Amino acid sequence: MNWKKTLLTSPPSPFSGLSLPFSEADYVVVGFPFDLTSTYRFGAREGPNALREASLNIETYSLRTRVFLEDLKIHDAGDVAVSEDVAESFSNLKEVVSRIFQAGKKPVVLGGEHTLTFSAVESLPKDTGIVSFDAHFDLRDEYEGKKFSHTTFMRRLAEKIGPDRIIFAGVRAVCKEDLAYVESRKIRYLTSDQILSQGSAWAAGNIRDFLRSFKSSYFTVDMDVLDPAFAPAVGNPEPEGLNSHLLLEILRGVVNGKAKGFDLVEIAPRYDSGITAVLGAKIIFEALCLLEAKKFD
Repeated sequence: MNWKKTLLTSPPSPFSGLSLPFSEADYVVVGFPFDLTSTYRFGAREGPNALREASLNIETYSLRTRVFLEDLKIHDAGDVAVSEDVAESFSNLKEVVSRIFQAGKKPVVLGGEHTLTFSAVESLPKDTGIVSFDAHFDLRDEYEGKKFSHTTFMRRLAEKIGPDRIIFAGVRAVCKEDLAYVESRKIRYLTSDQILSQGSAWAAGNIRDFLRSFKSSYFTVDMDVLDPAFAPAVGNPEPEGLNSHLLLEILRGVVNGKAKGFDLVEIAPRYDSGITAVLGAKIIFEALCLLEAKKFD
């Protein structure tokens, strides 16, 4: 596909070192190096390239799925052009993701802050359920005078697509405004305490039950859903999170061929020596292999 020169920039090296032409790909990787609304730890804009670098240095065979990543048809389209004009940046992302969907391919969006999910989901069919793995709800109506930020974007998304299309997993950092909105709109959620106590099979079962109401799904993984012991380099770390095995096992139980795509966000690589980016790349590898292994499910 001929992208506008102003819309995307080429990656320094493609994710996983593999990049077929767009026309031949089933999965299209795109970065969104944006963190202008962050309020605690900045640096998520460096996440896409940290994930790409990490992806070049881990093995590509998935023991869960018996799939080699190099057998997948992947294209890395580069990074979406961003600027201090927030509306323009998100308009660019929406256009890129829309064109990926229209071409019948599945986007894999590398963050960047979690706000990117808003524009990624805008282009999805109405019969798509959204699964958000996150320590936070991000459902405030306004924060520090902003109606759209990393703390409010899920409120804006719920208003746009309907709160019944979203389920949260791994939540453990909640304010009064979040809880009031969740309860008034009857939004489904699983806390990290519940998941740690009940296990991955319980969590996956609840998510599958939610997704039965939809023809397709979309997954968003905020790396702060994991405990800081496993993923310290995130924008807003919270104790008592999931461990990496639990998250990967839940994904194994819920990701299938009906998934339209996914994103992984909120890695601020300057806050560790690279282990969070390596784990993020591993999660993406496993998610892609699951999509491939279960594409006919």
